[in-house]
Amino acid sequence: MKNIFGSALQICLFGESHGAAIGVVMDGLAPGIPLDLEGIRRQLDRRRAKGNISTARRETDAFQIVSGFFEGYTTGTPLCLLIPNQDQHSKDYEKTRYLPRPSHADYTAQAKYLGYQDYRGGGHFSGRITAPLVAAGAICQQILREKGIRLGTHIARCGGVDDEPLPQEEQALQKALEKLDQEEFPALSLDRWAKMVRAIQRAHEKGDSVGGILETAVVGMPAGVGEPFFDSVESTLSHLLFSVPAVKGVEFGLGFGFADQLGSQANDPFRYENGRAITATNHNGGINGGITNGMPLVVRTVVKPTPSIYLEQETVDLREQKNTTLQIQGRHDPAILHRARAVVDAVAAIGLVDLFAQRYGTLWMRKNP
Repeated sequence: MKNIFGSALQICLFGESHGAAIGVVMDGLAPGIPLDLEGIRRQLDRRRAKGNISTARRETDAFQIVSGFFEGYTTGTPLCLLIPNQDQHSKDYEKTRYLPRPSHADYTAQAKYLGYQDYRGGGHFSGRITAPLVAAGAICQQILREKGIRLGTHIARCGGVDDEPLPQEEQALQKALEKLDQEEFPALSLDRWAKMVRAIQRAHEKGDSVGGILETAVVGMPAGVGEPFFDSVESTLSHLLFSVPAVKGVEFGLGFGFADQLGSQANDPFRYENGRAITATNHNGGINGGITNGMPLVVRTVVKPTPSIYLEQETVDLREQKNTTLQIQGRHDPAILHRARAVVDAVAAIGLVDLFAQRYGTLWMRKNP
């Protein structure tokens, strides 16, 4: 099982949805980084289930740093963060142990781990495992903010409803990201936010679920970060984004929109402004040749509808080797977009800090390297 990501900064996820605890080990953090523990709690709170558009499972996500942190600062040795599981209903999964849920990892986990996997709540494949990922990302976001780099995510589309687009002008985009940072439901338009919530509620009433698109922007990025091929900014962030459960598509800048344009329309012309080379447009999402060009980094992530729905579905019985039907019970999200934004922010921050550390060394992470 491959649960380690990174080069200069490595993270390792561990735990299962219904096990005693989940957690993350971060190896490669520079010594002497002050950690805002309340900031980590705020990010975890963004991922937590709330209200009637989320699962009824309520975890406090109280965390404990058990190594690599002393007297308010990172020590430079591996940092291990633990989050206990406290609200498991494991019996909900006993009756369906051999009935794989459609579009879940139940069948593929059985095929890979020969039946020895923890099947309860999706085990290691559960979205629950994104909690320590968010904690690690919160640490990386603190590092980036000290360098004047801010990132944020809004729900660009949910349940067939589109949010207002992110501003193109950099100062306006910075203000929009600051606004999103204060929002529990990350949409720029209050009216469209309400329509999205109604779409989620209607699906939930029918026992169904919805998906959508998250759009993430990063401002304050310098030019020159990233590698031309295998460690390009796109490949690094895509690797992480596709590791998030339910993510099925990633595009940078115009993405698939490039397919219908001419080169004269798609190119971003350069010009000087206040002694700095910038582009007049940002169709490439702040990246050329796998390397940042100093413009805002923009990436869109497609999240499929939550596969746990209450409607009857076709499946198979792996023990009896026959066709059957399944109607799941338990507590499930009719949509995960509003929770997934914290996860997308986290993995983007982890990837960027790793890229910066590869370029400038791990001591770059310190406020005064």
